Amino acid sequence: MGVENPSTRYRVGIAPPDEAFVGVMATNRDYYEILGVDRNASADDLKRSYRKMAMKYHPDRNPDNNEAEHRFKEAAEAYEVLSDTDKRNRYDHAGHAGLRGTSRHDFGHMDPNDIFSMFDNIFGTSGGRGATRPRRGASLETLIELSLEEVATGVEKEVDIDRLDTCADCRGSGSKLGSKPTKCAACGGSGQVTQSGLGGMFRMVTGCPECKGAGSIVTDPCRSCRGAGRRPTRRVLLVKIPAGIHPGQAVRLPGEGEPGGRGGSRGDLHVVVQVNSHKLFEREEDHLILRMPVSFTQAALGATVQVPSLKGHHDLTIKAGTQHGHVHKISGQGLPNLRNGRRGDLLVVMTVEIPKKLSAKQKDLLHEFAEVEDHEVMSETKSFWEKIKEQIAL
Repeated sequence: MGVENPSTRYRVGIAPPDEAFVGVMATNRDYYEILGVDRNASADDLKRSYRKMAMKYHPDRNPDNNEAEHRFKEAAEAYEVLSDTDKRNRYDHAGHAGLRGTSRHDFGHMDPNDIFSMFDNIFGTSGGRGATRPRRGASLETLIELSLEEVATGVEKEVDIDRLDTCADCRGSGSKLGSKPTKCAACGGSGQVTQSGLGGMFRMVTGCPECKGAGSIVTDPCRSCRGAGRRPTRRVLLVKIPAGIHPGQAVRLPGEGEPGGRGGSRGDLHVVVQVNSHKLFEREEDHLILRMPVSFTQAALGATVQVPSLKGHHDLTIKAGTQHGHVHKISGQGLPNLRNGRRGDLLVVMTVEIPKKLSAKQKDLLHEFAEVEDHEVMSETKSFWEKIKEQIAL
């Protein structure tokens, strides 16, 4: 999407906890598979396939069918990406990861009729019975990447989004300054037309095909937006991400989506979080897992070692006879809980390493140790050989 208006930057807070974090509609399924087309599909192929899928799974045809509604919204998400040349190139090159940082409509939270109105050039009508009512603007979704350190402390991040905004020159009317849209003669300004069928036995109300449900027609279009009433805009926001947030959760910014129709309110922006992998730590809920290599002499004799955490280093005493895989817990050195702030633990997993190269002296010492080593007192070893003997006896 091109950028015609200057950027805006300001500080945005998060919504209350129960409202700030939402599930994410974005699917990980292949978009071409969703629409049932091959990767060389033309724009017309995509349009025909999307129209077929949308008509098949529209909730009006599948009442109380959550699976059908999911498929309907999933198809809209796939079509939005593949019908945009830049997004399609990104997706073809790197899959879903290539779309990171791009703003997209959050179809998971949109009304199906509003999705229909977004693609009214495909379906040929707009809105039906709800054509003249105020319509809430589309919500948008963008991705943001965090490090584990940023999750631990919370962070403020800039996000850039491209969205449609109300044209400042015509104030959204689509008409040149000083002129106004004219009432649609086909529907008399209602935005709806009535069609009769079967000898007048029934009537069907649909969106007016002439004005596409608007009730008026722009005859002298605004030069800035060419009669659309909206212009593409780049927006730069500073978003506060709270400590302890999990991958896939989102911070909701109310009113930062696209403007509504016929006086409807703006949609929201959902900033979806992705957390990059860490070179040392793994995450398990609010706990951190560290796989700590120790030598077999440290494990056998005991030792005090320094263990890294996200907040510094901690002394850890390894008891003599520590086994491979044993877990030491360092309380309160994990990640903060998103709701109550209480920190999880750091779980240090002992991984006993056997040296691959030994000096002559080290070999002599180990041979000397081997001569006096008592396998019978090693419970795990004893149990293993007893199982071997039992197996041979069978």
